[in-house]
Amino acid sequence: MPKVTIHHLEVRFQVDGDDGAVFTRLFNKHIQAWSKLYEDECARAQHTRTERRFGDEEG
Repeated sequence: MPKVTIHHLEVRFQVDGDDGAVFTRLFNKHIQAWSKLYEDECARAQHTRTERRFGDEEG
């Protein structure tokens, strides 16, 4: 996956209660889901690299 840098993020929403708490809860939920997908993709890529090297090394 390519590296992504967010320079400016503006989010507007209307909620009942504490806006900051709602944003934090939703942000954490979605960033954790994204992080899991990213880690899984990295693990698959590493596994693929390892599999491709299998047999290339003498031993």
